[in-house]
Amino acid sequence: MKIQLRFFASIREALNLSQETLEVPAAVATVGDVRAYLRARGGVWAEVLADGRALRMAFNQELASADTVLADNGEVAFFPPVTGG
Repeated sequence: MKIQLRFFASIREALNLSQETLEVPAAVATVGDVRAYLRARGGVWAEVLADGRALRMAFNQELASADTVLADNGEVAFFPPVTGG
């Protein structure tokens, strides 16, 4: 399955990457699986996408949980939580 990845704000800066198209194996079926798959790259990927790290995820521009199911040609986005005032 092919998905489009988008990275925003501090995550984009840490990875030095704003977007990527990725072909994922069949075992990667949810947004949480994508996060784990990318963490397995190691280094800064493992640090930025670590389980304990607060971040938001979206699928096709809607907030998503780790168990949100992927669809071919979908978009997964990672961004830090936002506070307002």
